[in-house]
Amino acid sequence: MNLKIGIVGLPNAGKSTLFNALLKKQVAFAANYPFATIEPNVGVVPVPDERLAKLAEITKEEDKLEKLPPLRPATVEFVDIAGLVKGASEGEGLGNKFLAHIREVNIICNVLRFFPDSNIVHTEGGIDAERDRAIVETELVLADLQTLGKQQEPKMNATKEDRARYELVQQLKKEMDGGKRALDVLTDPDDRELIRPLQLLTMKPIVYVGNVSESQLSAPPQSDLTPIVYICAQTESELAAMTPEEQKDYLASLGVTSSGLDLLIRTAYGTLGLISFLTTGELESRAWTIEKGMKAPAAAGVIHTDFEKKFIKADVAAFTDFVAFGGWKKSRDAGKVRSEGKEYIVQDGDVIEFKIGS
Repeated sequence: MNLKIGIVGLPNAGKSTLFNALLKKQVAFAANYPFATIEPNVGVVPVPDERLAKLAEITKEEDKLEKLPPLRPATVEFVDIAGLVKGASEGEGLGNKFLAHIREVNIICNVLRFFPDSNIVHTEGGIDAERDRAIVETELVLADLQTLGKQQEPKMNATKEDRARYELVQQLKKEMDGGKRALDVLTDPDDRELIRPLQLLTMKPIVYVGNVSESQLSAPPQSDLTPIVYICAQTESELAAMTPEEQKDYLASLGVTSSGLDLLIRTAYGTLGLISFLTTGELESRAWTIEKGMKAPAAAGVIHTDFEKKFIKADVAAFTDFVAFGGWKKSRDAGKVRSEGKEYIVQDGDVIEFKIGS
């Protein structure tokens, strides 16, 4: 599956600097991996996964290849959502475009300003992350209330599903008038599925990015917002131009171990309940993104839709065993490869060979 993260934030929160850093990272990524052309307001970056390099080394040795198979990490699309200002739900800024773009993402990244800089004026006054969060999320709630207000009462011949959905609409209108998000109002998975066709903005999970100064990175300001990742957008822009070794040295000098962008991706994965399984062979060593709890046939379908229908079984090894024993053959000899059927729930880090019928 393709993960899309929508970046929102008030003017001068640092959203543009963060997105420009993503674009730099995208250019570096595309230089090493084949990649499709995309719109200027979308940055596609790799999901950090050190396991792939190890799989490639093992595959090269086991299959006696002349060179390492290409690495194919999972990717994330970051969508720069412009036009979010107070009144966006009423068309201020690029209101309609903002609404259209945000409906397409899986999760919202709300960039909040924590960094002090007298040269960059804050449009709402002094630095107040909670106030900025409320402005952004109020616009999302107001936009959803407009959507809910357009829903018509079902006719006499309406389906049971339509009537149930309309009851949920009435519940949402009442509670969202008080500022609640739809995600907090509807907690039952069946209710959420029923309301999905309305594409409500506040049904999307939110990850907060605290945009801090470089000096604040090792000891960021305290915040009750969760989940929150602290990033110095300017630092991320500089990191994007460095080699991996230079990045490690620079981050160490700042007292941190991972880039903010990597932390953001991992936090988004955790918030959405996503994991990766791995495949490796002469053609590539690759990570595939799936939802936690997905069964083996559905995971095979992520590779190719026909694979789900023609699934026979899956040979599975834990990544640690696969590396420790040095590939498929030695892992099989050691009894570390399991043959799993249609009910097997894929785990993060599973190295898998799918057996597919004709």
